[in-house]
Amino acid sequence: MHRERLNATFGARFRRAPAVNTLRALLHALDPADLEAAFRRHAEQLDVVASSPGRRVIALDGKTLRGSFDHLDDQAAAQVLSAFASEAALILAHQEIAEGDEVAAAQALIERLGLRGVLFTADALHCQKNVRLRERDRQRPAGAAQAQPARPA
Repeated sequence: MHRERLNATFGARFRRAPAVNTLRALLHALDPADLEAAFRRHAEQLDVVASSPGRRVIALDGKTLRGSFDHLDDQAAAQVLSAFASEAALILAHQEIAEGDEVAAAQALIERLGLRGVLFTADALHCQKNVRLRERDRQRPAGAAQAQPARPA
C-alpha cells in the first residue's frame, strides 16, 4: 500500500511489498536502542506537524501480557505501559511496569517522551490524591501529616 512512499523515503526499488520474513529479518538486525531512539525522534517531530487544531492527546494504558507468568518459578505476569498518539494513530513508546507500579511507570514514560503542551489520558488507577512526582515523596501513607511551610513572624 505504501510501497512508493517507502521507495522514495529510503531510496529503495521495491517492485512489490517486501515479504513478512524480509521485514522481520531487517527489524531483528537493528539495534533495539537505536530503533527506540529513532521512534522517539519521530514522536518529537509530531509536535511540529500536528494536523488537527487544539491540544494533542496521548493515551496511556497498561496491559498484562498474556502467558507471561510462570507458576512453576513463581514469576508474576509481565506488564507493559503504552503511550498512544490518537491523531497520528501511532504507539509512541512502551515502558515495562516494574513491580506492578503503573503510576511510577507512567510518570517515567511521560518524562522520557519529553513532549510539551500535550494532554495525557489514563484510566482511573492514575486518579490518586497522594501521587507525587518525586520518588522520595511519591506516596504518603494514609493519615500522615503534611508538613506546613513556616509562616513569617
